Amino acid sequence: MGGAGVTSHHPSRTKRASPAPTYDRRVEPLRGQRLLSRTITVRRAALLIAATTILTTIAGGIAIRLLDHKEFPTIGSGLWWSVQTVTTVGYGDHVPSTKEGQLVGAMIMIAGIGFLTVFTATITAAFVEGARQRLGRGQNEEILKRLDRIEKHLERLDR
Repeated sequence: MGGAGVTSHHPSRTKRASPAPTYDRRVEPLRGQRLLSRTITVRRAALLIAATTILTTIAGGIAIRLLDHKEFPTIGSGLWWSVQTVTTVGYGDHVPSTKEGQLVGAMIMIAGIGFLTVFTATITAAFVEGARQRLGRGQNEEILKRLDRIEKHLERLDR
């Protein structure tokens, strides 16, 4: 009567209910990139972002020292400024005075904003997923069991 896998009673109801969708914390790997050839999990993504932020902070501290040595007389002062900048604290005790130094500062600010955004989104996603699992646990299975009973009853009535 109906199409394959569809009951004659309702065109949108399949005979076999598919399981409820689950949230998979993996992202498909990007093509052609060996670094990301394995499936990326939330943990790997967080480690990659943290490592990138740390490397950007260190590189920024060294670069600011090399590009603006008058304002940043030591690598330590450059690293201190870079940490302040990437964390968006920015005390203002050290400020780049050259255009190159300001460009380095802008890149570190963008990296810091990106890191904080991803960090906040990861925590939020974990809370949302936990709440979704707590609220939906058992509910889908009960609905699927009831639908199966209804479909069996309707099949018996058709005979």
